[in-house]
Amino acid sequence: MRKRSHRSRAAVVIAAAAVLGLAGCDASGGNEAAPQDTTAKSHPSPKPTPAWDRSPASIAAVGDSITRGFDACTVLSDCPEVSWATGSDPGVDSLAVRLLGAAGAARRSWNYAVTGARMADLPGQVAQAAQRKPELVTVMVGANDACRPSTSAMTSVTRFREGFEDAMDTLRESLPRAQVYVSSVPNLKRLWSQGRTSPLGKQVWSLGICPSMLSHPDALDAAAGKRRDKVQARVTAYNRVLEQVCARDRRCRFDGNAVFHYRFGTEQLSHWDWFHPSRNGQARLAEIAYRTVTAKDPVT
Repeated sequence: MRKRSHRSRAAVVIAAAAVLGLAGCDASGGNEAAPQDTTAKSHPSPKPTPAWDRSPASIAAVGDSITRGFDACTVLSDCPEVSWATGSDPGVDSLAVRLLGAAGAARRSWNYAVTGARMADLPGQVAQAAQRKPELVTVMVGANDACRPSTSAMTSVTRFREGFEDAMDTLRESLPRAQVYVSSVPNLKRLWSQGRTSPLGKQVWSLGICPSMLSHPDALDAAAGKRRDKVQARVTAYNRVLEQVCARDRRCRFDGNAVFHYRFGTEQLSHWDWFHPSRNGQARLAEIAYRTVTAKDPVT
């Protein structure tokens, strides 16, 4: 009776061990550790690519005489090597050099600006620049739209807007992810006030530089003041257009009117025409552009 009881208990222990062993096998796959249940774990989503890259790898510049370095080296001549956007002059330290280094700027920056260009010319320049597939396009245009033979000949604000929208559409058709830096139009009235004390500057102005603002530079009568104020108001309106159109594109940055508000002095102006930027002035434009392009957040 006692032996039978021992044998019964032993059988129960063995059976229980066998059940637990089988359960352990099913749960853990034999001698391997039990697999972790990954279905319940949440994996962090990859960080979204920021819309604005503060270190683009290539640059194309479009615009007018300022971006061509006009009158910065010799009188009435382009000097693209001192361009604020793509120049190679060490004294300017252009935007391209600051972003790409001197060697990189020589290989991966291009200047399609044209002296005398207006907003109507911008879509064609942008189409040319897009062929290079730049990661950043710089835009500085609008001074020549205000600098006309008379105030009545200035580009209307409506046409100015249409031209800029057309240029942006042209760029986006070819390069939907390219970034755009947009400079404000300089304060032309300040340039007049700085340069009108130079006899040489006024002689060069008489050759036809920005007559709507600079003709009869010594005239201080009411009519002359009204003419200059009208040009100034048009430049302000152009800058508002540049800001508004740029704001609709998440890969576009306007300089927040930094160029318009910059107080160009005698050191920053060409000593031939006292209107276009000198080397020093080009360097200041490069600083403004670099600060805007590399800022964490857009200028407001």
